[in-house]
This record gives sequence, C-alpha cells and structure tokens, in this order.
Amino acid sequence: MSLGDGSEGLRVRPYAITGGRTRATTDVPIEAIVYRTPRGDDAGSSLPLERGEILSLLSTPQSTAEISARLRLPLGVARVVLGDLVDEGYVAMNTRSSSGRPDLRLLERVLDGLQAL
Repeated sequence: MSLGDGSEGLRVRPYAITGGRTRATTDVPIEAIVYRTPRGDDAGSSLPLERGEILSLLSTPQSTAEISARLRLPLGVARVVLGDLVDEGYVAMNTRSSSGRPDLRLLERVLDGLQAL
C-alpha cells in the first residue's frame, strides 16, 4: 500500500484504513495539537502503515490538519486513526490554550494545513 508521494495519491480506499468506521471513540478536532506520548516514543515507527507514519511525523507536535495534509490522508481518516492512537496511549492531544481559546498561531497553522490539502 502506498500513501503516495508526488501525484500518486492514496491507493487504498479510506474505509479500508479505518475498518469502515467514520468516527473513533475519541474525537480528535482538526485544530487539536497531537504529540507522541512516552509509549509512542517507544513504539517509534514500528506500528504498521499510517499509524507508524503518523508517529514518525510526530517528532514535533502537529495539528490534525497538518498530519492529514502531510500524509495525503482524507481528514476524516486521519481523525479516526489519531483517535485510535489516543485511545491506545501512543499519542495525546491538546485542544486549548491556557486562556481557554485557540491560540492564534495554532489557527494559522491549521489554515496552512487546510490550504495544503
């Protein structure tokens, strides 16, 4: 399976990646900043396919939208896979700043990620 590089694009149907699910148990908003947990650091990229690629990308925290754009995964698929990784303890997420409102820098990064789609 290939997530594609260049113009190849996604070769596997999105429902095959998510097992036919459109939602994960844990909802991961597109603006959420996700990062590896110690368990995710230990797993490294040993997880298969998209899951391993996501952990590799998370050497630095990134938004859900950025992950979707960089892996060329549909946003819904990225959210389901990330939700599974959160449930399994490989990644964690931060959805709010200390003020309770999304950070302007975060919103700019999400917009950049969406424009890259």
